Amino acid sequence: MPDPVLSLNRLDARYGDFQALYGVTAHVNEGEVVAIIGANGAGKTTLMRSIAGLIRNAPEAIAWKGQPIGRLRADQVAALGIALVPEGRLLFPSLSVEENLIIGGQLGRRGPWNLGRVYELFPILKERRNQQSTSLSGGQQQMVAIGRALMSNPELILMDEISLGLAPVIIKQIYDALPGIVGQGMAAVIVEQDIAKALSVTARVYCLQEGRVSLEGRSDTVSRDEISRAYFGM
Repeated sequence: MPDPVLSLNRLDARYGDFQALYGVTAHVNEGEVVAIIGANGAGKTTLMRSIAGLIRNAPEAIAWKGQPIGRLRADQVAALGIALVPEGRLLFPSLSVEENLIIGGQLGRRGPWNLGRVYELFPILKERRNQQSTSLSGGQQQMVAIGRALMSNPELILMDEISLGLAPVIIKQIYDALPGIVGQGMAAVIVEQDIAKALSVTARVYCLQEGRVSLEGRSDTVSRDEISRAYFGM
């Protein structure tokens, strides 16, 4: 079993006086794809934002390759090789598709991902590269958000609700592209509402329930009954 690249150790997270995560302990191994599932409000997005440095945490609560990063800013976390595809995509509306992608490469990290490679992964983006990013369909905007993250040549990509609100045919296109994204040893954490889809493309799964880990297991062995109990606390 490869060593974990990301470790969470009793991670708490707050928005002011409101506590959203309680003692979350989890890990992601090198090259592993992990699913995070749970009902709305369970803390999934807070978890992703914490890892990405958008929420400050205790230094030792998050470790990257054994080094504490819980207090680092988002730009410092990105420079280490962790990229976030945020919920809602959050593209720069005044910029073209290609300009949004180029921004993702501003860190200058070396690796296999560049404009040409992103356009090979999502050919429609090459056709639309000069269009304003927010003029695209929701699925195409999601492809831009994924491509922007890949342009930073990350070692770990965090994908928050990548299929939310998209048509089934577009969801299939995005998930069909996943092997090409993680096929060179990149690790991934995927937040997904479609439980069957999440389990089909990941090695392990964590379920959050009211900010706590209620289930951890291998995606190919956890049962529907276990997931239902973890989801709803029944």
